[in-house]
Amino acid sequence: MGQVEDQITPFLKARRAALDPAALGLPNGVARRRVLGLRREEVAQLAGISVDYYTRIEQGRAPAISDSVLDAIARALRLSPSEHTYLRNITLPGHRNGGGACARADRPVVRPQILELLQAMDDSVPAMVYGPGMDILAWNRLANRLAFDYDALPEVDLNAGRLVFLRPEARELYPDWTRIAEETVSALRAEIGHFPGHGRPHQVMCELRDTSADFRRFWDAQDVLDRDHGSKRIMNPEVGELVVTFEAFTIPNTPDQRLCTYTARKDSETEHKLRELATKVAVLA
Repeated sequence: MGQVEDQITPFLKARRAALDPAALGLPNGVARRRVLGLRREEVAQLAGISVDYYTRIEQGRAPAISDSVLDAIARALRLSPSEHTYLRNITLPGHRNGGGACARADRPVVRPQILELLQAMDDSVPAMVYGPGMDILAWNRLANRLAFDYDALPEVDLNAGRLVFLRPEARELYPDWTRIAEETVSALRAEIGHFPGHGRPHQVMCELRDTSADFRRFWDAQDVLDRDHGSKRIMNPEVGELVVTFEAFTIPNTPDQRLCTYTARKDSETEHKLRELATKVAVLA
C-alpha cells in the first residue's frame, strides 16, 4: 500500500461545497456559480486572509499555518469541533510528510484491569474496548451476543469498519445500515485526525478503500464525526430488534483505547430483551 494522498485539498473543497452562500449573506454575483458552495475568494474574505494564501493552504502548498489562521478558516467554513480538530491535525508537518502512510501497526494490549471491568458487566451491560482504527480489542460475553459472534471471527475481521463494509450479514443486523456506514467512515476520518502519527487508522482506511466501493463513496464525502455517544438499532438473531444507546469513554492513560457500553431505557422493550440475553449468557457460563 502506498502513501495516503494529501487530505487537505479534498477536505477543504468538500467543506466549501457544503455551504450555502445565501445562508451566509453572500450574493450570487453577476455570473451564475459554476460550483456548489463558496468560492475560494469568499472563504478567504470570511477568514480575513488573502486569496493567494488560502489557495496555497487548500492546495497543500503552505509550509506552516498558524493556529489563528486555522481557527479563522474553521469559522469561515462553519466547521464542527471534530472537523476543526481534523483540519488542525492534517495540516501538521508530521502528518503531511509521512504520518499518513498506510503502514501496518500492531494491535495494542488491553490492561488486565479493563478486562476485569468488562467481566464485571457480563450479566447486565454489553461492553467492548475499541482501539486505533476501530479495532475491537476486547468484549464481554453479553456484547458477544449483541450482534456479531466476536469469539468466532478471525482476528483480521475484529474491526468495526471491516464488519460494516465487508461482512454481508451487517446489512441484516443493522436496519439503518446506511447511517451506520456513514458514521463509521466519519469516525474513522476523525481518528486519522486525532492520531496523525498512528499507522492503524490509515491501514484500515487503505484496506477498505481498496476493497469496498461503498466505503469509497462515503469516504469521498469528507465527513468527520467523533462518535462518543449515540443510538443504534440491531436486529438480534435471538431476541429480535434492539434499540440501544452507546457511550464511549477514553480509557485513562490509554488515549487510543475506548470503553464502549450499550444500554437501553429502563423498562423499555429493549431492556427486557437485554435481560433475556443476559439470562442465556448466564446459563452458558
